[in-house]
Amino acid sequence: MDSLRLIGNATMVLRLGAFTLLTDPNFIRRGQYAYLGWGLVTKRLVDPSEEIKDLPPLDAVVLSHLHGDHFDRVARRELDRTVPLLTTPQAAHRLGRVGFATHGLETWESHTLERGGERLTVESLPGIHARGVMRRMLPQVMGSLITHHVDGRPDRRLYISGDTLTGDHLDQIAERHPGIDAGVLHLGGTRVLLQTVTMDDRQGVDAMRRVGMSHTFAVHHDDYGAFRSPIDAFTERARRLGLDARISVPTRGTEQALFPMPEQSGSRPTTVG
Repeated sequence: MDSLRLIGNATMVLRLGAFTLLTDPNFIRRGQYAYLGWGLVTKRLVDPSEEIKDLPPLDAVVLSHLHGDHFDRVARRELDRTVPLLTTPQAAHRLGRVGFATHGLETWESHTLERGGERLTVESLPGIHARGVMRRMLPQVMGSLITHHVDGRPDRRLYISGDTLTGDHLDQIAERHPGIDAGVLHLGGTRVLLQTVTMDDRQGVDAMRRVGMSHTFAVHHDDYGAFRSPIDAFTERARRLGLDARISVPTRGTEQALFPMPEQSGSRPTTVG
C-alpha cells in the first residue's frame, strides 16, 4: 500500500511502490528551538513520533528548504549522508559542503530513482515563502511533484507544497500537471516579523482549488509557536465550501493510505488515529 506516516511538522515517511522517502527531516524535541536565521527562533511544542534510528531504509530525502524546522541539527548529525538529498540549489550547496549527497533542483527540474523495474521522479515546483523584502531574507523554497511510474507509465502523482504562500505560481502547477492524485499542504499561517510566511486557512483552501489535487493531507500546523492559524480554521473553511471530504489531517506515527479511495472520505475531515 502506498502510504504516508507523519512524524511531525512536515516530516513524513512516504512509501510509493518499492520506494521509501523522508521529507523535511525535523527531529528536535519538545521545548527545543528551531533556528530560522537572522537571529529568529521558534520553540517546538510537540515531540516527533519517532527518532532517526527508527526510520526504515531510505531511497531519498526530499527537503523543501533549509530552515531549522525542516532540517535541524539532529538531522545534520544523524542522517545517513550517502542517501540522495533532493532540494533547492541553495540548500544543496550548503549541505553538500558538509558531506550530504545533495542534488540541487531548479524549478521544473527533476531527479529520477529506479528500483526493480519501477521508477520514481521528484520534480521541483515553484514556491514563494514570502513576498516583498521578507522574501529576500528567507531561503529558497520548492514544492515537489513525486510521480511513481510502473512499466514506464505514470501511475500515481503526489504534490508536496513546501512552505509556500498561495498565488499564481500554483496555477502553473495545475497547467503543467492537471489531475494530481493527492497533495500535502504545509499550513499553520506561520508569522515571522509580523509577516505570514506559510499558508493560513484561507490560503490553504485557495491552494486546494488552484492545484486541483483529488485529496489533501494537512500538515505543518501545530508543532511550533510561530504557527498562528489552527487546523480547525482550515477544516471549517473547507467544510463551508464543500471541500472537507477531500481532506485528511494525519495523526503522528500512524500509517495511512496515500491515495484514499473516494468512499474512504466522509462528509467531515478525516483524522487518522
